[in-house]
Amino acid sequence: MTIDQTAPAGPPLSKTRRAGPLLFVSGQLPRTPEGGMCQGTIEEQTEQAIANLRTVLQGEGLDLADVVKTTVWITRAELSAGMNAAYARLFPTPYPTRSTVVSGLVAAADVEIEAVAFDPR
Repeated sequence: MTIDQTAPAGPPLSKTRRAGPLLFVSGQLPRTPEGGMCQGTIEEQTEQAIANLRTVLQGEGLDLADVVKTTVWITRAELSAGMNAAYARLFPTPYPTRSTVVSGLVAAADVEIEAVAFDPR
């Protein structure tokens, strides 16, 4: 067996995956365009994670208005208010359905957001 040495490093996942009219988007961390992790407030981290989500969606011809479901992970329950404030500012109404989970993350961040979007085309 030969191992492909040119395969990209990183976790074994797809950033997006389509299933009929649905687009599933893997969790987006508050990674900055320069590649580092946003270390600001939970509002700033949530804004960056949503900006990253928007970038992925736009690459698929969609936007935040097409998101029908999100799952948000935060590292502490007390971060909910700040996350909710940024989330409410950036997502258009009607808001997507959402689950919010308090847990540790695999990166040095306090928020991660995954989404399911509907593509009507």
